[in-house]
Amino acid sequence: MHELPGWLKHATVWLLLGLMVFLGVQTWQARERQMRFSFDGQGVEIRRSADGHYHWVGRLAGREVEFLVDTGATSTAIPSRLADELGLPTVGVVQSATAGGVVQGRVVIGDLELAGGVRAERLRITALPQLHAPLLGMDVLGRLPLQQERSVLRIELGGVR
Repeated sequence: MHELPGWLKHATVWLLLGLMVFLGVQTWQARERQMRFSFDGQGVEIRRSADGHYHWVGRLAGREVEFLVDTGATSTAIPSRLADELGLPTVGVVQSATAGGVVQGRVVIGDLELAGGVRAERLRITALPQLHAPLLGMDVLGRLPLQQERSVLRIELGGVR
């Protein structure tokens, strides 16, 4: 029987080490996401993530989406490519003032459900071409009693669904 070449043994070891590191990071990130969110039946608590923002997982048109909680955004916004992938119907165009200046986008309609049971059906959402991550705006957040203490955002749900 022939022995494997030394370079192949080394490559295999490095690939296995790389795989172990990759899986470890994936597990750590999944645990981090779970620890950032809790629901006690009365409200939702979201802990600030390592990037300094609050993230709220939900579903948009049936697909899981992680929203950045943005109390400075008037409306909920998503990247245009996500709106296209989800097949959300366009009902108009809009000019939106962003940190990068005024941009033109589309108004689309979608059903939103956030972890903890918050729902917004037929929500008018702004789809912007240069947006990198979905933003949860005050059109949804303004309906919910928010309280921030230290690095925890508490949303009382008492009847809001």
